[in-house]
Amino acid sequence: MGRGLNKVQIIGHLGKDPEMRYTPSGKPVTTFTVAVGRTWNSADGERHNETEWFNVVAWGTLAEICKQYLVKGQQVYVEGRLQTRRWDDKEGVKHTSVEIVASEMMMLGDRREANNNTQEVESASGDPALGAAEEEFPF
Repeated sequence: MGRGLNKVQIIGHLGKDPEMRYTPSGKPVTTFTVAVGRTWNSADGERHNETEWFNVVAWGTLAEICKQYLVKGQQVYVEGRLQTRRWDDKEGVKHTSVEIVASEMMMLGDRREANNNTQEVESASGDPALGAAEEEFPF
């Protein structure tokens, strides 16, 4: 069987400030949401708008950079892979969440628009060694 490909690229705006936590072994993990809008015209010429929300997870050094520099409203480019997470809650109800595990992040647009965040860091890459060794979420 040939090698597969799981690659996602999005550009959108952060829905809220990133949240960073640590796994039991001390590895940083940062989560945030990104809203990506699209516009199209239907056959009758009516204009439609739609927003898709993506859950993004960053690990290691990239997690720390995302937490330090990203803020709600910031326009951002995220590259990574899709991952499906499944769990049962305390009542035994099954849940499923599809998220982007980020490998790269780049801040876009005028950073002053996002809470006057004028830091110099423009882009960052995740630690490629984290791919297969990511731990379960502590939350």
